[in-house]
Amino acid sequence: MDRRSFLKTSALGGATAAATATLAAPAIAGGHARTLTMVTSWPRGFAVLDDAATYFNEAVNAMSGGELVIEKKAPGELVGAFEVFDAVSSGQADIYHSADYYFIGQHPGYAFFTAVPFGATAQELTNWYYHDGGQELHDELGSIFGLKSFQAGNSGSQSGGWFRKEINSADDLAGLRFRMPGLGGQVLGKLGVSVQNIPGGELYQALSSGALDGLEWVGPFADERAGFQEVAKVYYTAGFHEPGSGLSAGMNLDVWESLEPKHQAIIDNAAKATTHWQLSNTLANNGGALARLQAQGVQTLQFSDDVWDAFGAASKEVLDENMGDELFAKIRASFDASLAKSSDWILKSDGEFVAQRNRVLANG
Repeated sequence: MDRRSFLKTSALGGATAAATATLAAPAIAGGHARTLTMVTSWPRGFAVLDDAATYFNEAVNAMSGGELVIEKKAPGELVGAFEVFDAVSSGQADIYHSADYYFIGQHPGYAFFTAVPFGATAQELTNWYYHDGGQELHDELGSIFGLKSFQAGNSGSQSGGWFRKEINSADDLAGLRFRMPGLGGQVLGKLGVSVQNIPGGELYQALSSGALDGLEWVGPFADERAGFQEVAKVYYTAGFHEPGSGLSAGMNLDVWESLEPKHQAIIDNAAKATTHWQLSNTLANNGGALARLQAQGVQTLQFSDDVWDAFGAASKEVLDENMGDELFAKIRASFDASLAKSSDWILKSDGEFVAQRNRVLANG
């Protein structure tokens, strides 16, 4: 029995099903708008992440001509940042906007729909998601929990993170108190890091108080607005853990199935538009933000090869440990096959072009 069936047949599920049925009742009658409650993992005003949730929210409202109205709630306004998945699965809310790797406790396969260590760039992720079976697997996974899932944002490659000291070898990682969610956090755990998974709204205080020795968040545009440069000055600009981080909108499946086809199409296309808009917005702003961080005394560094090698060995171990789960193995096989196809062409086309462009321009 899947989780959706269990919820509907258990004593707890009886109340849940009743709540879901209420939410699912058609509300567009006589021209009245239907209101959908969206819970998010992002504090209001957070660069990049709340920007994406807001764009999705406003796009659905505008494209529906007011027939659908999304009411967006920040963490703490209805549920906590990491409680949004269960809130939507149970029918307490209609939609969440979050990063699905926060929910690997529900199923490790969710990592692939945000980022996995040494995984896909933003372009490679969207190739898989829209054209190589990723969306179908997202739906297969979501159906276990009573969800209809979408990609709804991508922040591009994320930085290696903020540290109080330089990391000159893999040994320097041991004992650090560092914030990193998802499978990347499990990788650091294998390297002796004390891994913390703290909501975004609490990170500045944790870093400034010394509760954390370091953290990763997003990239220069988001990190600058969060103010991390005020309390740490060592910034590694490339990371192993999130080469192209997708965000997700998860909708209660009963609510989704109750919508008219035109409203389903609006939500689907709003999610696609959010992914395109957010990625371009982030990449357009990262360079300027990085220059401002450097002007404030931030050191921008790269990890050494031996640190990258340690990341790589531990990443393979973490991914392999989950292969006993049949659905995880199915998702990984699909993801890896798509990645191999995409990366081969990108390396031979874009990769070669960028290398030659930089060489030619450098030579005047």
